[in-house]
Amino acid sequence: MDTTCTHCHAPDPTGSTLCVPCTTTLTARLQQLPPMYEALAGHLAPGSSNGQGRAGKGGPAPLPLRVDILDLRAEFDTVSAWLSAVHDARGLRGPRLTGDSLTRLHTAVAGLVAHMPWIVAWPHAHDLAQEIGDLHRNASSVVDPDPRPRGRRIGHCQSIDTSGAICGAVLHLAPGEQVARCDWCSMAWPPATWMQLKAWQTENAAA
Repeated sequence: MDTTCTHCHAPDPTGSTLCVPCTTTLTARLQQLPPMYEALAGHLAPGSSNGQGRAGKGGPAPLPLRVDILDLRAEFDTVSAWLSAVHDARGLRGPRLTGDSLTRLHTAVAGLVAHMPWIVAWPHAHDLAQEIGDLHRNASSVVDPDPRPRGRRIGHCQSIDTSGAICGAVLHLAPGEQVARCDWCSMAWPPATWMQLKAWQTENAAA
């Protein structure tokens, strides 16, 4: 019997609280949190000194740490709290979360991933996915967990369907590729067509 995912509200044939795509996303976000936490350390200090202030030897006074980044890093403690909640719900002894903040985070992430087959049917799985998603999004606004090149934007697809409507989907040239291919209509746009493509876009914009 199909159920509905409590997180994305899509039909789910597995009968779980979280559907497979949401479970995959949650797992990936959890595993990205430790390197994101480390990367945030590089944003604790303001970008540069303004040369004002006084120190003991006449140099500029050390700049204060950014409170917003300190607060954001503190939010990562929610991962440990969720692991403790899972242990409590399963009647297990509390998790051993020792060491520095990063070590505890690694332990908490590994624990939640290990419990994921049980978590997907847990009534609070949506709340977990929501909080981890919010934390991941907040951290991503400061650091990018995926440093891979994203390609460049070519423009809008100008292919015309049988009704005469222009596709209009955004075209991206993927890294290492020579041909831009529309993800919506699959139209291919090699470099020889880009000048015409730009002319059509300008013409349509003026129309």
